[in-house]
Amino acid sequence: MADSSLLIYLLAAGAALLTAWLLRRYWQERQYRRQPYVAPAHARWAEQPPPAAPPRHRVALLGDPGAVATDGADPVLQLLAQWQHETGPDGTVVLLGDNVYPTGLPLPGHPGRPAAEARFKAQLDVLRQFPGRVVFLSGNHDWNKGRPDGWEYLRQQEAFVREHLPTAHYLPPDGTPGPASLQLAEGLLLVVLNTQWWVQRGPRPASDPKEPLRQLWNLLDANRHQQILVAGHHPLYSNAIHGGKFTAKQHVFPLTTIHKQAYVPLPLVGSLLPLYRKLVGAAEDMAYPPYRKLRRRLLRVLHQFPNIIYAAGHDHNLQYFHYRGGHYLVSGAGSKTAFVQKGGRATFVHEHKGFFSLDFYAGTDVWLRALEPGAETGSGSEVFRLKLPNTTQLAPAPTSAGGRGHQHP
Repeated sequence: MADSSLLIYLLAAGAALLTAWLLRRYWQERQYRRQPYVAPAHARWAEQPPPAAPPRHRVALLGDPGAVATDGADPVLQLLAQWQHETGPDGTVVLLGDNVYPTGLPLPGHPGRPAAEARFKAQLDVLRQFPGRVVFLSGNHDWNKGRPDGWEYLRQQEAFVREHLPTAHYLPPDGTPGPASLQLAEGLLLVVLNTQWWVQRGPRPASDPKEPLRQLWNLLDANRHQQILVAGHHPLYSNAIHGGKFTAKQHVFPLTTIHKQAYVPLPLVGSLLPLYRKLVGAAEDMAYPPYRKLRRRLLRVLHQFPNIIYAAGHDHNLQYFHYRGGHYLVSGAGSKTAFVQKGGRATFVHEHKGFFSLDFYAGTDVWLRALEPGAETGSGSEVFRLKLPNTTQLAPAPTSAGGRGHQHP
């Protein structure tokens, strides 16, 4: 009897502590949800003006645009059109994957094909007006959410782009892992990885999982004299759901992580799903073993190239991290938004639709800008900007007879 009473007491105490923690978290989240967060060191960012001269090249990083409105009034596409008009031919738009929701571009005759085509064509109609470069890469939704027939869905989408926007680049081609490279301007190189390849179930182009990362190291090493932007769909750092961050509401209503309207209360027990996704991970989470292995190996490469820029989508928000000399962006707010936690290693986060722009000026100056649609149709605003440290790799990796030298993945 005493043992059962102690157990009941411990369970009640645990429930009370969890409830108190959830209430505190909920109150804290209410204070900053959907508000831009800027690290204290950069709180006065608006007082730092960018150069008066125009940049020599600009890159728009638009992730997860797959649920855009198809009536011509989508605010992000209108903002992108404005960016394109201001940029002109000396610019590149990079679509960071999840280009068509919910499951990419199905085969002709599939009941979901017309809606998928309409969403994709809405993007292509805007991009067709741009005199600069357009680069597509794929995300997990473009591979039919990672299902075994995803490679066929991916090839359908790539063929659709070739037909309807033949001047665009779809990289890496045919679902291969990459890396694929594209010279954007003198001294500025774009490198693209198909990160979904590493976590995809079912058929995919054959390769040793380590070999693409060896090739990436060699490519980055051979181009140390250039500024390099690496793009992939999956983030390497994130304060959002795929990085294991959840709201207090998602602990009580855990099914809302799957569908926003699934308000089925599962208090206490519901905390097991966020815990599972943080520690074990669904197929799209950083904790998922194949994703975790890719992240570890990819960071092992990137950390050897100080000031490299890595841009991703996947989480539906805007995030910027400066860590171990590198710049890590999450620009996945092209058509949806989701919770992002402030603080930690992040310099800037915001739960809002929009995208990042990288402005490359003469010399080696690079400015990051967070651009978001305004309340009025066709309007936009810059909610954050920052001059990034020097992004030019000027010297080979240090090696010595007794030193470690470079480390391949």
